[in-house]
Amino acid sequence: MAENENKVTEEVTEKKEAKATKASKPVKNKVPLGKRIAKAFKEFKAEFKKIVWSSKKATFSNTALVVACMVIVAVVIGLLDTGFSTLLNWIAGLI
Repeated sequence: MAENENKVTEEVTEKKEAKATKASKPVKNKVPLGKRIAKAFKEFKAEFKKIVWSSKKATFSNTALVVACMVIVAVVIGLLDTGFSTLLNWIAGLI
């Protein structure tokens, strides 16, 4: 019986020690705000240098292609709108 009591007290002691170590958080050294901001800008600059930019010619041709597609789609939508409007007016005239 004494052995059981010793085991129980050892387990309780171990649990208390485990809780005590869990409760104590490691102390972090806080870095000042200015240094963190400076580090962020340095990292931003390094990442910005890694970007591969398109040439002016490729950018211009892609922009021209997008504008041309927009004009074509706008004309098609305008023609469909005019056609449906005319069709609805014709059907309304029959009624």
